[in-house]
Amino acid sequence: MPVVDTLDIDALRADTPGCGHRIHLNNAGAALMPAPVLKACRDHLTREANHGGYEAAAEAKAALEDTYDAVAELLQCHRDEVAIVENATRAWDMAFYSLSFAEGDRILTSEASYASNYLAFLQQARRTGAVIDVIPRNEAGSIDLHVLEDRIDDRTALIALTHVPTNNGLVNPAAEVGRLARAAGVPFLLDACQSAGQLPLDVDALGCDMLSATSRKYLRGPRGMGFLYVRQSLIETMEPPIIDLHAATWTGPDSYTLRADARRFETWEKNYAAQLGLRAAIRYALDLGLDTIQDVVQARAAHLRKLLADVPAVTVQDTGAVQSGIVTFSVDGQPASGIQEALRAQDINVSVSPPSSTLLDATRRSLPPLVRASVHYYNTNEELGALQQALFSLTT
Repeated sequence: MPVVDTLDIDALRADTPGCGHRIHLNNAGAALMPAPVLKACRDHLTREANHGGYEAAAEAKAALEDTYDAVAELLQCHRDEVAIVENATRAWDMAFYSLSFAEGDRILTSEASYASNYLAFLQQARRTGAVIDVIPRNEAGSIDLHVLEDRIDDRTALIALTHVPTNNGLVNPAAEVGRLARAAGVPFLLDACQSAGQLPLDVDALGCDMLSATSRKYLRGPRGMGFLYVRQSLIETMEPPIIDLHAATWTGPDSYTLRADARRFETWEKNYAAQLGLRAAIRYALDLGLDTIQDVVQARAAHLRKLLADVPAVTVQDTGAVQSGIVTFSVDGQPASGIQEALRAQDINVSVSPPSSTLLDATRRSLPPLVRASVHYYNTNEELGALQQALFSLTT
C-alpha cells in the first residue's frame, strides 16, 4: 500500500473544519486545528466565562498537568524537563539567555539559522564579546559536519541549530550534530519549531540539551503556545533571564530559590485554554504516530515538488538530502507576494519567505522572496494538483 494511503484522509479532513472551503498550504505558518483541539480551547474558555479564570484552572488541573506528560511523550524525556511557555521564540530565548558567555566564547551555528535566533546571537556577541562562527553548508545544503567537527574547540560555548529551516525543504542532520556536541561536552540547542509535529523527536537520539518548539505549526495546536525541553543535568546550572513567583520562591528579603525543574523557565500567568489545546494537539499527533506522519508529509511534499517542476516558470528552491513538508519556489518575472495574493483569491493559502528570515542562506544563494507551500497529512494530491493548475494559469 502506498505511504500516502496509510492514514484515513477522509476522516482527518472531516475532523478539520478548515478543509471544507480552502486549500491550506501554509502549515509551516499555522496549520489548521482539528476538532478536538478546537473543542479543548472552546470548552475551557466557556468554563472561564461561567466559573471564573482561577476556578476554571483549578477544575482543569489534572488535564493541565497532563500537558507536561504529553510533551514528555512527544520528546521522549521526563516531564520535569519540560516548560510550557507563550511561544517557540520565548522558549528558545529562555534557554539561550540562561547560558553564560564570556569574551572569546564561540557560538557555532549554521547558514540556515532563523532570524530571531541569529539576532539573539548578535545581541549577546555585542554584550559579552562572544564570537559567532557560522558553519558552511555542504553540497546537499545541510550543515557541513566535517567543518563543524574541525571548528569545535575549548572555547566553544554552544552549538545552536535550526532543525528544519523556514525557507526551504531542508532537514538538518540534528542527531549527527548532537553526537559531535556530546563527544565534545558542548551544550546543544535545537530549534525544532518546524519539525515538532512532522518528524519524530527523541531528545536522547538527537543529542540535544535544549529544544524549543511551537504549538501552531505542524502540531496543529493554537497560536500563542510553545514549549521548551532542558536536560535535567543542565537545568541546575542555568539562571533564567526572567523569573517570577512561579519560577522561584522568595525566601527572604535578600534571597530566592529557583525551582529545581524546567518550570523555572516559565512565568505564572498562562493561556490555559491554549495549553489545553496544545495537549489535545500532541495527543492527536501521538495517536496517529509521528513516524506515519513523517512518511505521509514527506511523500506529499515530494509529489508537490514533482508537480511544480512541470510548470516552466517555476523554480523549486529546496535543498537537503533529507527534505521536509516545506516546499519553496520562485516564479519567473513575478514577485512572491503577487503570487500569494493571486492564489489567495482562488482560496489557496501559501505564504512568503523573505530573505531576511534566513539572511545568511538567502544571501549565499541570492534568493528573492520565495513562495512557501507547506503541506500536511490532511492535504490531498488533488489539492496539490489544484495549486499546479493555478500556477499554470498565472504564468502562461
